[in-house]
Amino acid sequence: MNGTTPAEAAASRARAGLLYGLAAYGLWGIMPIYFKWLKAVPSIDIVAHRIVWSLVALAILATLAGAWDQVRAAIRHRRTLAFLFVTALLIGTNWMLYVYAINSGHILAGSLGYYLNPLANILLGRFILKERLTKLQWTAVAIAAVGIAVLAAGALGTLWISLTLCFSFATYGLLRKIIHVESLAGLTIETALLFPIALGWLLMGGTVGRPMFGSGGSETVLLVATGIVSTVPLLCFTAAARRLAYSTVGMLQFIAPTLQFLLAVAIYNEPFTNAHAIAFGCIWTALALYLGSMVRDRRARQQLECSELAEA
Repeated sequence: MNGTTPAEAAASRARAGLLYGLAAYGLWGIMPIYFKWLKAVPSIDIVAHRIVWSLVALAILATLAGAWDQVRAAIRHRRTLAFLFVTALLIGTNWMLYVYAINSGHILAGSLGYYLNPLANILLGRFILKERLTKLQWTAVAIAAVGIAVLAAGALGTLWISLTLCFSFATYGLLRKIIHVESLAGLTIETALLFPIALGWLLMGGTVGRPMFGSGGSETVLLVATGIVSTVPLLCFTAAARRLAYSTVGMLQFIAPTLQFLLAVAIYNEPFTNAHAIAFGCIWTALALYLGSMVRDRRARQQLECSELAEA
């Protein structure tokens, strides 16, 4: 026994989950900069390299962390392997569309997709995982939904990008929370399932007329480094999803699209409309309300625990 109470252990787990979540969404938020450096490379080739080099990075990490026993155990469990096959397809789809959105000048459409995603996570947490929301949290969801609806109304031409990004990643996160497999082992299996397709594409020449490993120099280095760039935030995300309420993960996720949004407007000169201004204000108002509700509930629990200890 180490003297840690269940409440302290839960609080420590939640703090770790929060740090993992902040790391994941912060890195995802600035990732468009990286893929803009590779805009000369077709999206499908970039994703193929992401998968191939991610597996290399994950194999090294799994060896260092001694995670191969977890990988083998998950593979032997048919239900877990079936779930991981589905999540592999979901994350592969998400990666492809995300890179396409960045390099086709639709970072704002990608940003909208990831603004929609937290709402999807919150609702999935409520109706699938039976997580409870307070009235203030429901109010936050409603305000964010209004902002996103205004933004969507002005982006119908690219709404399919936003909705597909939202659906693929929200479902991915839900399934990874349900599956009883650690983040590193699960991601290693997912990437291994996609690896034959990605490697086959590159070996067959990829996009016609392009060198397999890029045009040399910095482009080759950037393609190889996609393994690390892709793996680190996804590992942080799955670690956060296993430690936090899924609705909390959903609200943290506003960090990434906000950073993407700012990059699109401030650096890449995508248009900033009145609809964007309304949505931005609504979403951050919703985030403030939701986080305020979380802080209030935590203080109430702490006061209750102190009262119970005093009575004892």
